[in-house]
Amino acid sequence: MTGRALFIGRFQPFHRGHLTMVRRILESNDEMIVGIGSAQYSHTGENPFTAGERYEMIKRSLDAEGILNYHIVPIPDTHVHSVWVSHVRSLVPHFDDVYTNSDLVVRLFREHGVKVHSPPLVDRERLSGTEVRQRMLKGGDWESLVPAVVAEYIREIDGIERIRETHKYSTPYGTRENHTQGDD
Repeated sequence: MTGRALFIGRFQPFHRGHLTMVRRILESNDEMIVGIGSAQYSHTGENPFTAGERYEMIKRSLDAEGILNYHIVPIPDTHVHSVWVSHVRSLVPHFDDVYTNSDLVVRLFREHGVKVHSPPLVDRERLSGTEVRQRMLKGGDWESLVPAVVAEYIREIDGIERIRETHKYSTPYGTRENHTQGDD
């Protein structure tokens, strides 16, 4: 085993693929930091959950699995790629390796001399945040794609209704104003 790994993702929501990745990462690392990317975004179609809600999903999932050697850190975007790695390093404890499947994140960390791993994704057709959110939106079976404690938490915060409501006013870049006749 070696040092501490940083696993970065948006976790919108945290699903079984993420949980499998955590287990894999901990097979070769003593501990890990789970970095919640795009932490400032919520209440949009692509990012429906707050950083605090994603933190809760991850913590409940890892605790339920008896995984104790982790830290969770929200990481807001800077929108300035050239300084993003320094930004991340200022927010999280020291780490030795990074695990991500984002091509941009791989490039940014490698440019800073950090060892980056992009392990194969787990059942990507089913286990993606996009698929989970689409199933929630359309009333499909989403619960089988997330740990039971995440499904319970999403129901607790009325997350399905939030996804349905935010889908009505979401754009790829955030939200659009609701306009009704006479509002002009």
